Amino acid sequence: MARSPYTYFQPGRIGKLANLSLLARQAVEGFISGLHRSPHRGFSVEFTEHREYVPGDDTRHLDWVAWGRSDRYYLKQYEQQTNLRAYILLDVSASMGYRQRGEISKLTYGCFLAACLSYLMARQQDMVGLTAFDEQIRFHLTPHSTAAHIDRIFQRLESAEPGGQTAIAATFHELARRLAKRGLVIIISDLYEEPTEVFKALQHLVFKKHQIIIFHLMDRAELDLPFRDVVRLVDMETGGSLQVDPRYVRDCYRQEVAGFIDRYRRDCGERNIEYVHVTTDTPYDVMLLNYLARRSKLVR
Repeated sequence: MARSPYTYFQPGRIGKLANLSLLARQAVEGFISGLHRSPHRGFSVEFTEHREYVPGDDTRHLDWVAWGRSDRYYLKQYEQQTNLRAYILLDVSASMGYRQRGEISKLTYGCFLAACLSYLMARQQDMVGLTAFDEQIRFHLTPHSTAAHIDRIFQRLESAEPGGQTAIAATFHELARRLAKRGLVIIISDLYEEPTEVFKALQHLVFKKHQIIIFHLMDRAELDLPFRDVVRLVDMETGGSLQVDPRYVRDCYRQEVAGFIDRYRRDCGERNIEYVHVTTDTPYDVMLLNYLARRSKLVR
């Protein structure tokens, strides 16, 4: 197999996922035939219902069996299969650059996820776009499904680096106003912002009829505080620091982090938002394989 010129596109690992599709749970808008159902009525794929014929309708779709039974003209209506329009929102704030020792950073993990999901969705003729953000939008690629477009996504990911402070809520409000077509919004972030403000912004996206999946990335050390000696913890975005003895704060710290995660999981569930908590010590292909396998069962 030829070696990929891109860091975040690994054909051998993505090949494990080739038979799985990222399917939307609800109707989405689109304009070409694909794997997903459209809310728009047409005459293409799957029968849904009858309606009475009115002058000017295409007579090719008359149901002659219904006419024979009722002596009235009815048209068959069908539900179109259409492609998904997906928007991947990748957090590139400074905190995403964290990694413990030799493990990959949250941003590197997020780039692998973004590349893999982009490839999979384009492969099934879905349109996918990519937005990178910290306190502002760093770049925004509108959704397309061509090979050249996926190549542009890969190129952008190659240059992704941890940036400034996080402004998740402000960014999501802006994107809710900017994204004209409803679709699937995939968020890849460590979500280090006040949850109340984040959920206000997520509700804005929900109001615009987007379906949302959140991949909440964390390093294992952020969960466990595994350090043994006195350590100085530094905020990667503000530069603030705090010296602590892990032996005395570890239990309280773990409870706070667990509460932070539970808050997101609970509030996402109440808003019909898919929440996936991910630690970077789980290989991204293994995580996606398990996730997509579970999701494919839910949408069938």
